[in-house]
Amino acid sequence: MKVLVTGAAGFIGFHLIEALIKRGYSVIGIDNINDYYSTDLKYARLEAAGIAREEVERQGCAVSARHPQYRFERLDITNREAVEALFECERPEIVMNLAAQAGVRYSLENPYAYVETNVLGFLNLLECARRFPVKHFVYASSSSVYGGNQKTPFEETDRVDNPVSVYAATKKCDELLAHVYTHLYQIPTTGLRFFTVYGPWGRPDMSPILFADAITQGRPIKVFNHGDMSRDFTYIDDIIEGVVRVIEGEPQGKVYNIGCGHPTPLMDFIGEIEKALGTKAEMEMLPMQPGDVYTTYADTTALARDYGYSPTTPLREGIAEFVAWYKEHYQKA
Repeated sequence: MKVLVTGAAGFIGFHLIEALIKRGYSVIGIDNINDYYSTDLKYARLEAAGIAREEVERQGCAVSARHPQYRFERLDITNREAVEALFECERPEIVMNLAAQAGVRYSLENPYAYVETNVLGFLNLLECARRFPVKHFVYASSSSVYGGNQKTPFEETDRVDNPVSVYAATKKCDELLAHVYTHLYQIPTTGLRFFTVYGPWGRPDMSPILFADAITQGRPIKVFNHGDMSRDFTYIDDIIEGVVRVIEGEPQGKVYNIGCGHPTPLMDFIGEIEKALGTKAEMEMLPMQPGDVYTTYADTTALARDYGYSPTTPLREGIAEFVAWYKEHYQKA
């Protein structure tokens, strides 16, 4: 079976493609490799999967030297003609859309990038799925859609009409577009609201690498809301297990939370990184930032019921795996 994974050079995309390859799928990965954060890290992920950087830079595509069933193409989902040509040529049976302009705070600085990629790019994929029917169209939403909701844990039936960032608004827009296309054209869609994913090969604008960099370099870490925050930190292996279960399962035409289901206070999270690094952090206590929320907390009952999702990685174990990767790969880069 052929799977199209967008955002293939990203954190979750890299890990998902590795899992799909192990399960025997044929994979087409696409990514525009933009410079929102270091392209070196994106190319390093591709190279870890056997995709040669020089081939991508020279001709825009490459076949994995490690996995012949994996082909990568540098392609932007906002390019409607290129996306249509890809679908017409490859006819993927499953689509997993992970391509997005990420980052809550950056969306306040550059809202156009979010609407172009997260809304127009997403619409291009839905239109192609309509013209070239697929068995399952799975897409990444975000816990950010819950905005300033006070009730916890967050449930899929909660109202999500009070986003507090442009990023969150674009993700909610994706859910609405998917609902319309399922209703009008019977496209089998499933949305996944990711909750604070962390682990090896993570994004450098996320707290684990920001904190690890600052601690190892003797700089203070920025602790917002004076540390009075919590997040439903979810280890990457648990996320990937859940995503694969959805991809291989029957489409339900729904949106699901995918998280740990156990929020961790920010100060406890920092403490685990300190322990794994063996160094105490210097902290700069700051007020809440625009677009941030006090807590995230996933109710994963629905995903467990429909797809058997059950995260198992304790925070201490996940942080230890992250720090081991950080020391071996990222810190030396």
